[in-house]
Amino acid sequence: MPVATPTRLGWAHVCLAQLRRELALARRRGGDWLNPLLFLALVVVLFPLGISPQPARLADVAPGLLWVAALLAMLLSLDALFRTDHADGTLEQMLLAPQPLPLLCLTKVVVHWLLTGVPLALCAPWLGVLLSLPAGAAPVLIGSLLLGSATLSLIGAIGAALTVGLPRGGILLSLLILPLYIPVLIFGAGAVQTALAGGSAAPAMALLGAMLALAVAGAPFAIAGALRISVNG
Repeated sequence: MPVATPTRLGWAHVCLAQLRRELALARRRGGDWLNPLLFLALVVVLFPLGISPQPARLADVAPGLLWVAALLAMLLSLDALFRTDHADGTLEQMLLAPQPLPLLCLTKVVVHWLLTGVPLALCAPWLGVLLSLPAGAAPVLIGSLLLGSATLSLIGAIGAALTVGLPRGGILLSLLILPLYIPVLIFGAGAVQTALAGGSAAPAMALLGAMLALAVAGAPFAIAGALRISVNG
């Protein structure tokens, strides 16, 4: 049985310390983490008023609408992912730390997913009731959003790292990462649509899992490189 080396123990300790720090900062910022949920709720509430209150029509568009709204809600929170750390000098300390920068970046993205993606995934089925979404589709909706939102956080963090040094990088961030979000959106909404049609959502869920695995393997290194470019110029 492999024995954990001091280096590995040190990395684990640093990751846990950063995890606690990010969660503490989120508590201090108050209700910032509620903004994505409020955005999702507003879209779901206003959409039937602008289109049609007919249950059959709402149920047809509910998977795509919930996925698009969740995607845009996550996009709203990405611009501030590294910006506060850049402003107070924490980002420079991360770059100079002896621990691997990709590991530190991955920990930060995990916290973003826990505070944004997970609440969106858990609240989406309840809001889906307003769109006449059948209860049987709720497990697939939650599962697809959990997998997809993690991938969205990892991909979005690359764009956030590239634009962290720009005074108004929100629009550029959207232009950079929205094309990369399209496959996740297609398979995520497709999984729910397939479940509603009585088919198996397993192939689409497997593709979402594969995209997440690729993102976990490659995105932390891309984020670290983007941060070095943005900070060191």
